Amino acid sequence: MFRYILAALPFIGVLVCIPFANKVEPYVFGLPFVLFWIVMWVVLTSILMGIIYKLDPANKEGESK
Repeated sequence: MFRYILAALPFIGVLVCIPFANKVEPYVFGLPFVLFWIVMWVVLTSILMGIIYKLDPANKEGESK
């Protein structure tokens, strides 16, 4: 169940929360906030998918062989 919640976080972060992050100011790392928000979620999605891959029991079956 925990894997499904982790998989839903990028969806929630990008699509549901984007109206709240739709601002130009403040600038973060020289990017408008909305662009920084999207780039942050791209990076976090990769990290979350790596964690989900490690937690998936189907992937652990192949390691033991």
